[in-house]
Amino acid sequence: MDFQWIAIALGDVTWISIAFVLGLLSRAVGLPPLVGFLAAGFVLNAYGITSGVTLERLSDLGITLLLFTVGLKLNLRTLAKPQVWAVTGVQTGVTVAVLFMVLTVMALAGLPLAADLDWPQALLVAFALSFSSTVFVVKVLEQKGEMKSLHGGIAIGILIMQDIAAVIFLAVSAGKIPSPWAALVLLLIPLRPVLHKLLERVGHDELLVLYGFLLAMGGAELFEMLELKGDLGALVLGVLIANHPKADEMAKTMLGFKDLFLLGFFLSIGLSGALTWETVAIGVLLTPFVFLKGALFFALLTRFRLRARTALLSSINLTNYSEFGLIVAAIGISSGWIGNDWMVAIAVALSLSFAVAAGLSTVSQPLYTKYRNRWKRMERDDLISDDRLLDMRGAKIAVIGMGGVGTGAFDMMRERDGDVVVGVDIDPQTAANQREEGRHVLHGDPSDSDFWDRMQAGHSLELVMLALPRHATNMAVLEQLKAAGFTGRIAATARFQDQVEALEEAGADTVFNIYREAGAGFAAHVVGRNAERDAGQ
Repeated sequence: MDFQWIAIALGDVTWISIAFVLGLLSRAVGLPPLVGFLAAGFVLNAYGITSGVTLERLSDLGITLLLFTVGLKLNLRTLAKPQVWAVTGVQTGVTVAVLFMVLTVMALAGLPLAADLDWPQALLVAFALSFSSTVFVVKVLEQKGEMKSLHGGIAIGILIMQDIAAVIFLAVSAGKIPSPWAALVLLLIPLRPVLHKLLERVGHDELLVLYGFLLAMGGAELFEMLELKGDLGALVLGVLIANHPKADEMAKTMLGFKDLFLLGFFLSIGLSGALTWETVAIGVLLTPFVFLKGALFFALLTRFRLRARTALLSSINLTNYSEFGLIVAAIGISSGWIGNDWMVAIAVALSLSFAVAAGLSTVSQPLYTKYRNRWKRMERDDLISDDRLLDMRGAKIAVIGMGGVGTGAFDMMRERDGDVVVGVDIDPQTAANQREEGRHVLHGDPSDSDFWDRMQAGHSLELVMLALPRHATNMAVLEQLKAAGFTGRIAATARFQDQVEALEEAGADTVFNIYREAGAGFAAHVVGRNAERDAGQ
């Protein structure tokens, strides 16, 4: 029996262990684990360890899955908004131009690494630094429960536009002449209903994961066979099923696998070159320019008729450099356009930018609240319809969060008190669906201080019921209600006893423990139905 695989496994355990420890330390200080993975690569490089076949395959698969999940999130209606495509285009152009000039000045000043750059190389590095991190932003929005907020949707849309630009660069940089059979990829379009039908049949478990891998890797392999960039094939297959109701579920299912395999990519970055004083110095010098990116995003988004708060939160999310920049740099290195040291310098700038972005994300709400008058002076008067504050129209009861629990609460209160109930949901599609079913539901962000300030001036609310899925969001809404001087009753939902205690301390009059009370409700329902059945007999 061949035991060679044991030696390979033991070697892999070493770098996996180091990556795990440094990733854990990174998370402990509030940074994404990928910062620790980059550091692990530098540590391994310092001990003379080089990238092996296993790591390279993990890296390739991680990039393929990344592009597939980008395709799954591609919403053409969101991308069609000028706040997305126009802002992305202008911001990318200005950022590339400014960073190109900065790198040119560094070259003229004779700084290490920069002194050897010619203008095409400087342009490539500036382009790599113009992206913002999809991985970082998605993680932050998911942790805050803001993926479906307006500012979250705008940020994700901009990131997808940037990712598309990166994919186009990857396809062009491959330098391949497509096969005469390349036009056959158009046959994937009529195949779309078949792909959707299969997605409906695979269920919600391991077959869903396997189908995702099949689409991502199958699309990549098909495009490679036709002399097209394989990663582009993964993106196209993701786009083909992006509007299916289960596409979001597949994206969430694939997220963990994508992050796991991207471990190989981030480790390989650290292993690709030594961490020197020169690369660290250049990385440190490039880091402050993320503030330029954030300021530019804010200025553009307010000019495109978004409220100051929406523009600020979107901009803070985008104030960082991107893992796609590393992918662009890797292409430049493999093509011989730039040296390995620039990959390391960009990795340093990326890691430091995540530290900056993590800090800004933590204080984003207080930052807006403290300087609200200054931010609001930059708003336009003609805001887009999605970002206008709404009128409660005399409602006495507001249900915040119109998921399953919120919908049940809305119906029960309306049945008891009549049409004095209003629902509020952060997801515009959920709000629209609820209105189609006859419920008075508004689209809005209840954690927005402006939302409650405006409502407090004219509403007649006596009871606010918080049915939000995330404890942190419930706490944020409670804080805004207190800040707005709301004097009515507040009820909230929680899943765990420590959350119940925290909500009560924050000012909630009544807290409903979903897990505990659901069991009692279930038992009461069964007893009631049995009593009805016995009475009928």
